Amino acid sequence: MLRAFAAILFVVLYCIFSVPILLVETVVRKVNKKAAELSMLRIVQVAFRILLFICGTKVTTIGHENIPDNEAVLFVGNHLSFFDTIISYSQMKDRCGYIAKDNLEHIPLLSWNMKFLLCLFLKRDDLKQGLETIHKAIDYIKEGISVFIYPEGTRNKSGDDTKLLPFHRGSFKIAQRTNCRIIPVAFNNADDVFERHFPKAKSAHVIVEYGKPIAYSDLTKEEQRHIEDYFRNIILEMVTKNRELV
Repeated sequence: MLRAFAAILFVVLYCIFSVPILLVETVVRKVNKKAAELSMLRIVQVAFRILLFICGTKVTTIGHENIPDNEAVLFVGNHLSFFDTIISYSQMKDRCGYIAKDNLEHIPLLSWNMKFLLCLFLKRDDLKQGLETIHKAIDYIKEGISVFIYPEGTRNKSGDDTKLLPFHRGSFKIAQRTNCRIIPVAFNNADDVFERHFPKAKSAHVIVEYGKPIAYSDLTKEEQRHIEDYFRNIILEMVTKNRELV
């Protein structure tokens, strides 16, 4: 319980002490929007790395070189834990907005931080709102901001990394409309940090692999037609391969 308590305390204190930082960033944003977004990225990356240290999380990263320095891409990954976001965000090289559940939008201070980090909130049972979120994500790509989405739509609670849920085809509209490159991301064992032991947190070894970027236009017509299965199979292969590293 000690790790979990320390982690929760750190998050609460960060949210409180981030208020003056966000106020300063609000002013900076009016002068130089990109500079404000990049500075928030670096600040939160430090906070996330501290959080991973508190939880005793060891991360092995494969294919980090596949993340471009200054190109907006669509990251698609399997979803085991909220630590998926903490780990991957701490490794981003440039601005990246995550698509998150809409219920997080109503948590005081946390939602404010998330909006500054370019998060987009998705209400899964509201088709109109969902389309608006995808359109905002498309605008992000056009502005040079990458987007990270979990095509499963929710966390996989099976306890088995290889039992991926079906991927939603709509998640790939972002790449289809912008022809940005897609980077498949595979997480192994991320749920062993917290979710498997709730309410406890324990030290765990997490594997994250970034696959090679794939342009939508480079896919065959058949692959485009079944794009959700195409990338699900790629990530499943990566997850299966990396199980032996845990």
